[in-house]
Amino acid sequence: MKRLSIVLGLLMLSGIAIADVAEKTVKLPGGLGKGVLFMDEDLDRTTAGVIVVHEWWGLNDYARNRARLLAEEGYVALAVDMYGDGQVASHPKDAKAFMEQALSEPEKLTARFNAAKTILRDQQYVDDERIFAVGYCFGGGVVLEQARKGNDLAGVASFHGTLGTNQRAGEGDIDARVLVATGQADPMVPADQVSALVEELTQAGAQFQLLSFPGVQHGFTNPKADETGKRFELPLGRRAPIKRTPLPQNDPATPRLRAPALTKQHLGHPGIGFAVSKSGIEWPVLPSRLDNLLSMDR
Repeated sequence: MKRLSIVLGLLMLSGIAIADVAEKTVKLPGGLGKGVLFMDEDLDRTTAGVIVVHEWWGLNDYARNRARLLAEEGYVALAVDMYGDGQVASHPKDAKAFMEQALSEPEKLTARFNAAKTILRDQQYVDDERIFAVGYCFGGGVVLEQARKGNDLAGVASFHGTLGTNQRAGEGDIDARVLVATGQADPMVPADQVSALVEELTQAGAQFQLLSFPGVQHGFTNPKADETGKRFELPLGRRAPIKRTPLPQNDPATPRLRAPALTKQHLGHPGIGFAVSKSGIEWPVLPSRLDNLLSMDR
C-alpha cells in the first residue's frame, strides 16, 4: 500500500528551499548512448529515482529541465537519450524520422531504458524499490510500453503520450502503477485510443489513473507548445482559459465529466478523474505532488 500511495511516487515534496542541483552526463552501459543525471548536491537520504524520456524532438532542454525539476524536489532523475546518438530535431520531419527509427528497434529501446535504470540503481541514495519513469509524447509511449512488458518499476507517468500498442498487456502483466494524462482535443491521441487503453488496463488488473483534459491539444506540458504548433501548423498547445471545475477522484456522489469515448463502466473506474481550470490544466485528483513538479506553468 505504501507504493500505491506514492503512485508515481514522486512522493511528497522534500522541502521548500530550492536544491543546488548537480548535472552530469553519463554513458549508458553497453555503448547504448548517453543520458544526463540530475541530483541535489547535498542529498543525504534515500529517495526515488526517476527516468525521464523525452518527446519526439530528442533529448533537448525541455526534457533536461523536467529532470532538473525532479532533482530540485529531492529525487534523482536521469534524462535518457532514447535515440542514442544525441539526435535533436528542430523540424517535425526530422523528429518523425528519429522517432520512427527508434520505434523500429524496440529491443534497443528497452535496452537503453534498462541501462538508464541500472545507472539510477547504482546511485548511492536511490531506493531500488522506487524507480519511476516519466515520459512525454514519444516518451509517454515508451514508458507505457515498459509497463506493459512488466518492467520492474514502481510507477510510470505518460503525458500526452501515444497510447496504442501492437501487444496489449495481459492479466497480471503490469506491476507498475500507471498515470496517463491526455488532452481530449489531441488528434495524435484519438478518443478510441483512450478508450482502448482504459479497457486494456482494466482487464490487465493494473492500478491506474487517467486524466483527460477537455479542449486540450498535444504537448500541453511544454511551455513552447503553442508557439511550436503555430510555427509548424501542428495541433500543439494548451486550452484557452476556462472556468475551473475540479472533481474529486473517489467520491461516487460527485458527477463526472464525460469523455466521448469512455463508457459508463469506464467512468465508474476509481482511477479516472477529470479536471480543468482557468490555466487550462489542473491536477487536483493526483494523490501525489506530481502537479508541482510537472505543471504547465513551470
